[in-house]
Amino acid sequence: MKHRIISAFVFSLFISLSGKFVTPSFGQDSEVSSVLLTVGGKPVQRDELIYLLSKSGPVNSSPGISREEFEENLDLFINYQLKVREAEAQGLDQTEEFRRELESFKETLIAPFLIRNSLEEGELRKAYSRMQEIIRASHILFQFPTNASTEDSLIVLKMALKVKGDIENGANINELAVQYSDDPSAQSNRGDLGYFTSLQMVQPFEDAAFNLQTGQVSDPVLTNFGYHIIQVQDRKPNPGQVQVSHILVRFEPKDSLQEANARRKIADIYTEIQKESTVWEDIVLNYSEDLASNQRGGILPWFGVGSMIPDFEMAAFSLSEIGEVSPPIRTQYGYHILRLEDKKPLAPFEELEESIRSKILRDSRSRMIQSQVVAVQKARYGFKEDETSVSRLGQELNGVAKADFNTQLESRSLSQSPLFTLKNKTYLAKDLADYMKDLEVRNIPKEGTFDYWYDRYVAHILSETEVRDISSGNKEYQMLIKEYRDGILLFSLMNKEVWQKGLTDSLGQVEFYRKNITNYQWKERVEAYVVKVLDPGQLNTAKNQLSNGGYSPSVIESFEENFRSKTPLAFQTQSGVLEIEDHPVLSQADLSKNYQELQLDGQTYLILIGQKFTPGPRKFEESRGLVIRDYQDYLENTLTQSLKTKYPVSVNNAVKEEAYLALNR
Repeated sequence: MKHRIISAFVFSLFISLSGKFVTPSFGQDSEVSSVLLTVGGKPVQRDELIYLLSKSGPVNSSPGISREEFEENLDLFINYQLKVREAEAQGLDQTEEFRRELESFKETLIAPFLIRNSLEEGELRKAYSRMQEIIRASHILFQFPTNASTEDSLIVLKMALKVKGDIENGANINELAVQYSDDPSAQSNRGDLGYFTSLQMVQPFEDAAFNLQTGQVSDPVLTNFGYHIIQVQDRKPNPGQVQVSHILVRFEPKDSLQEANARRKIADIYTEIQKESTVWEDIVLNYSEDLASNQRGGILPWFGVGSMIPDFEMAAFSLSEIGEVSPPIRTQYGYHILRLEDKKPLAPFEELEESIRSKILRDSRSRMIQSQVVAVQKARYGFKEDETSVSRLGQELNGVAKADFNTQLESRSLSQSPLFTLKNKTYLAKDLADYMKDLEVRNIPKEGTFDYWYDRYVAHILSETEVRDISSGNKEYQMLIKEYRDGILLFSLMNKEVWQKGLTDSLGQVEFYRKNITNYQWKERVEAYVVKVLDPGQLNTAKNQLSNGGYSPSVIESFEENFRSKTPLAFQTQSGVLEIEDHPVLSQADLSKNYQELQLDGQTYLILIGQKFTPGPRKFEESRGLVIRDYQDYLENTLTQSLKTKYPVSVNNAVKEEAYLALNR
C-alpha cells in the first residue's frame, strides 16, 4: 500500500503539471558538468529531473514540454529536493524502518533489469504465440524399463525409430499405438490425444508437436515418460473458450444392459428438449445425474481446448449459436446433452500473462530458463572454472554427507582448492563450505553432495554478481532506486511535519480557523427537500404526498418511509439546509414557492422549500474537514519556505538549459 502512496505522491509533485511524455536521455558528461542545482551545498544531477519528468504518459500529440511547464516543474522539483534534504538532516534515512522498507522494494524493482526477466519474457511471448493455434496429435509412448541401463535405453530408441519408419511407410499410427504404446490410455483412445495448445503438454513434447506440419511424424522425443513418436493430425486457430450446460445420464461402462438403458433414457430426454414448451433448467433438474451442476441449470465453468476429455470438448466447440443443443454424446462418464451458453475468443496477452507465467514457472521451462540465465551470466562476467580442481573435489567429496562436508574438506587439505574465477576473483572450496553451512536441503539430491551444492553455489555467486553489476552500472535502475529512496523520505517527512500534525493539532486547527474565518463562510442557504423522479409512473403518487405544504420534517419522514418500503427505486432524494448558488436544482428553482415541480435536463424534480438563511460564518465543527485540509497546506507551505532559508538553492542555468533541450528532443 505504501508503495502506491509514495509513487502517486512523487508523481503528483513533478509530473502532473507537464502532462507530456518524453524519453529519458541520460547525460554522459562528468558529474560536475551535469550538476543542475545545489541544495544547501549538496549537488543534484540534471538527469534526475529528466528522469522524473519523463515518467508521465502522453495526453496529447504535442512533443516535448513547453518552457512554462518546464519552469513550473523545476520549481516543484526544487521543493521536493529541499524536503528530501531536510529528511536526511533529521536522520530519517538512518532509521531501521527506512532501511527495511527500501530493501523490501529493491527485490521487486531490480527484477525487470535481470537477465532472467528478458528470457522469461521471451518464453511468455512464445507460449502466447503458440496459443493462437490448437493441434490435434496422436502419439506412441515407449517407456524405459525400471532401472534401465544405457543398453536398455538404446533398445527402446531403436524400437521407436522402427515404428516411426513404419508410419512413414504408410502404417496407421493409431493402430500401432494399440499394439506398441506404453501409454495406458492408448487402449481406449488409440493414441489420439485430441486437441491441445501451449502449456498443456510437457515442454519437449510441445516443442516437437508445434514444429511439425500436419501429417508429419517426429523423430523420437525424449521426456520424463520415455520416447514418443508424434504425428500431427490437424492444426487450426484457437477458438478461445466456451461455457456450456449439460445433462448427464450415467452408466457403468462394463455393464451393457445399463448402458443400453442410459442410451434410451438420454434419447427420450433429447426428444423432450425439442418441444417448444420445454424449459431446459427443469429438464436438467429432473433428469441430470451430475449432482454438482443439476441445481444450477447444468452450467459448467468456462473451459478452453485441452481442458476436457476430447469427445465432450469437440461436441462443445462444435456448437455455434448461443442456446444450441447437441445430440447425445458418449464419454467415459456417461451420455451427455450439451447446450451452448456463451463463447469468447482467446484473451489478450495482458490478461493471460500472469497465468502463463505461473504455468511456466511450474514446469521444465523454469529449469531451462535458469540454465540459460547461468550460461549468459558466465559469458558476461568472464566465468572460468578450474576444471581439474572441480573434478578432483567431486571425486573426493560426492559421497560425503553434508554434515561432514567441512570437516572432510579440511582433513583432506582441500579448503584452498580453487573452484572458479569470476571478474578477476577466485572462489575457493572453503567459500563453498561457508555457503552450505546455513542452508538445508529438503530432498536427498540425486547428484553427489559436491556436485549438488557446487551448482547452486555457482548460480548464487553469478546472481549476486549480476545484482551488483546492475546496482553499480545501470543508470536507469539507479534512478529508480533513488526515486523510491527519496519518495520514502519525502513521505516520512511530510507525515511527520504536515499530515499527522495537521490531523492531531487541534489547537493549531482552531487558531488557523480563527485567523482565516473569512474562508469559511456559508453562502445563502435554504431548508429544502429535493425529490428526483426516476419512475414517471410514480409521479402522481409523489405529488399527492408533497404538494399540500412546504418543507416539513414530518412530511419528509412519511414520504421516505413510504417509498422505501414500496418503491425503493422510484425516487432519489436530498434534504437539509443546502447552499443555493452551486446547487444544480435549487439554483434554478423559485425559492418563493413552498412547493414546486421543476423540469431540468429531461428529469422531473419535486421541491419543498422551507426557511432561508443569509450568508454567514460556518462554525468550526461545520468546517473542520476544510480547515484540516487548509491547515495542512499552510504547514507544507511554511515548511517549504523555512527550508528555502535553511538550505540555499543555487541553479546552474547552463545545465538547466541542457535539461530543457534534452526533454524536447
